[in-house]
Amino acid sequence: MSIAGKDTAVLPEADVYEQRALGFWLYLMSDAIIFALLFATYLVMVGNTAGGPGGGDLFSLSHTFGETLLLLTSSLTFGLASVALDSGNRRQLLGWLAVTFALGLGFVAMELREFHGLIALGAGPERSGFLSAFFTLVGTHGLHVSAGLVFILVMMAQVAVKGLSRPVASRLERLGLFWHFLDIVWIGIFSAVYLPGILQ
Repeated sequence: MSIAGKDTAVLPEADVYEQRALGFWLYLMSDAIIFALLFATYLVMVGNTAGGPGGGDLFSLSHTFGETLLLLTSSLTFGLASVALDSGNRRQLLGWLAVTFALGLGFVAMELREFHGLIALGAGPERSGFLSAFFTLVGTHGLHVSAGLVFILVMMAQVAVKGLSRPVASRLERLGLFWHFLDIVWIGIFSAVYLPGILQ
């Protein structure tokens, strides 16, 4: 291949996939930095309720446990989808991706219900620094899960149309990294936001 009179080497296919995987890891690290900053902001602002309600007044352990159960189970079902991918079973792969999507959608629905309930109580993000930090952290995670749901739908369509080609498998592997990363972030949110708030 020649560009401006100079020859350029074409990367072997394996190297292309390795570069894409590296690029995705770099993206995940940048995302981890964003969440670390949001966690730090929340921990600084958690006591700034401006005389309004705190976590103990607003958080429900049963509701949060339900959200956690849905998201952690979705990580398990995505793992089963990865097993189906490795064995080349397209039907099982699509089935487990559909279950993962349903669980993730349930999580987002519960989160939206929680946000709606808080706002209806007058505990919206404008009420205090604590609530502003809470909505920003948890909402950013929810937006990431929503993006993951779109990613799952796109990959289901590609698997149905293109089969289990190497490019499709590579994208599914990166989707798996993203989905499991969101589960790890949620465990952090559950441990640093909800549990201390409920127990205070």
